Amino acid sequence: MATKPRSIFEEVQSSDRPATQAGVIDRGRPDSRRQIRMWLTALFALVVAMIVVGGLTRLTDSGLSITEWNLVTGTLPPLSEAQWQREFDLYRASPQYELMNRGMTIEEFRFIYWWEWGHRFLGRVIGLVWAAGFLAFWALGRLPPGWPLRLLGLGALIGLQGAIGWWMVHSGLQPGMTSVASYRLAVHLGLAFVILGLIAWDVLRLSRPQAEILAARRQGERRLFSGATGLMHLLFLQIVLGALVAGIDAGRAFPTWPDMGGGFLPPDMWGLTPLWRNLFENAGTVQFIHRMTGYAVAILAVLVWLRARGSPHATTRRAFDAVLGAVAVQIALGIWAVLSQAQLHVAITHQAVAVLLWVLVIRARFLARAPIVSRIAG
Repeated sequence: MATKPRSIFEEVQSSDRPATQAGVIDRGRPDSRRQIRMWLTALFALVVAMIVVGGLTRLTDSGLSITEWNLVTGTLPPLSEAQWQREFDLYRASPQYELMNRGMTIEEFRFIYWWEWGHRFLGRVIGLVWAAGFLAFWALGRLPPGWPLRLLGLGALIGLQGAIGWWMVHSGLQPGMTSVASYRLAVHLGLAFVILGLIAWDVLRLSRPQAEILAARRQGERRLFSGATGLMHLLFLQIVLGALVAGIDAGRAFPTWPDMGGGFLPPDMWGLTPLWRNLFENAGTVQFIHRMTGYAVAILAVLVWLRARGSPHATTRRAFDAVLGAVAVQIALGIWAVLSQAQLHVAITHQAVAVLLWVLVIRARFLARAPIVSRIAG
């Protein structure tokens, strides 16, 4: 028997087919979804603050001012002159003081101490906010099936980030070191962006009813989603490379653009032996790779944006417009950072916009997968 042709305006879902069931996150108490989203949004804001304060801690050379790792007792800063003197004496025994800050006064020490203490304190707050929220939702039975393991994994990454933070600081306390190892800094910053990205994705998942998201995924744009995924991965690589640049102050090495020291390639690009050391320790090589990857991010962002122009969903198109705009701003800031030899206010703005760009790419990727369907009135 031949099938009757459908009108192009006919509803695809038959009226006798059961309606889409609410997703597991929608089951149970109706306010669970909103409350979990609020909790994750608070974590998101704290992680953003942590990244920015971490950048300022690095740019002010404050990261090695606290030479011990006391998870509980280190929560309180020095409260007396005797305690301040003890912390200062510990710092004066460090290689950074001997090689870079010899003669520093205790007042100058307080300045760098507060940056590092604030960075560590924020890390403790993030851990407590995660633990308090997770335990409260679990005790009240508001964690839907499938989410406890996901949220536990998020907590494990937060704990791992704390351990990596000390692993990073410990490298800078070794003989002959005046800053942390650049590759450890890159791991630390990279994991921070992974945590931020996971939280952002979950907040987006909770921003709409799951039944709506499941229905929207049927209209997802696979090629656009793949392009956004590739852009996300390339941007992550660029962020890690930026940490390598910051780790060895490579941003101050060649304050010219578009050339580097008068040529396309920096001089003595492969001067260190073995050759692999140049990828981590040669300022010219590290900055050159960071520049080239930035150009690649820009090219891919334009290509993905052109593909997004064909999306039938206005919200998706606007999301990729925002991504392209943020890429343009970030490139301008990167050039400014080079020309200004990474002045503090320029460098930290460059890092803050990297956070914004990262979140915008994740949002655009989410909308490519689960678009918000525009409805025509009337």
